[in-house]
Amino acid sequence: MNTETFKLIENYMLSCMGDSAHDKDHIYRVLYNALDIASTEQNLDYDVLICACLLHDIGRKEQFENPSLCHAQVGGEKAYQFLLDNNFSNDFADKVKHCIVTHRFRQNNPPQTLEAKILFDADKIDATGTLGIARTLFYKGNVCEPLYSLLPNGRVSDGTNDERPSFFQEYKYKLEKLYSRFYTARGNEIAKERWKTAVSFYEDMKREVSDSYDKGMDLLNKIIQ
Repeated sequence: MNTETFKLIENYMLSCMGDSAHDKDHIYRVLYNALDIASTEQNLDYDVLICACLLHDIGRKEQFENPSLCHAQVGGEKAYQFLLDNNFSNDFADKVKHCIVTHRFRQNNPPQTLEAKILFDADKIDATGTLGIARTLFYKGNVCEPLYSLLPNGRVSDGTNDERPSFFQEYKYKLEKLYSRFYTARGNEIAKERWKTAVSFYEDMKREVSDSYDKGMDLLNKIIQ
């Protein structure tokens, strides 16, 4: 891929960015993660990989405005049309679209090609460790979702089997499960290096919040008759 082509794709990506938890800095981290992983693999198409990394989140704005939409599906269609409009081949556009459509953790649509598997891993790496925690908290704040939910008895839910959106629920539903979902050896290696810090952050926050509620409610019940 030459510089002119890279800039064409990059500029289109920049025009689509909006959600600050999935901003341009996230895109570049995913691209760099992907290149790290790709350096340990063979027989891959770097042009497809780089293009897919740059465009993988261009459907975020539509999903943010309408949560019933899937940003991976929207982004795949947008990328496909953009590439055709700019004289890329149908085959190239199809390969990029597949990478984008299959990169989402929440979908039961696993990646099939090596480039798609690398993008999946590179994107998920950005949700691991302290960086993943920070991005999740940032996103939850943007959409006005709480850190935690309460159980019927007034105690703090740790997020397990909780359908109400919160940081704790997101950790148990997604962040905790990420570490067994990597397709490449290098992706798995990077994720495992970051695992302990994510677990420690969640456990510390859960303990601090739960201690506050448990002790406070017990004390209040002794005072209020």
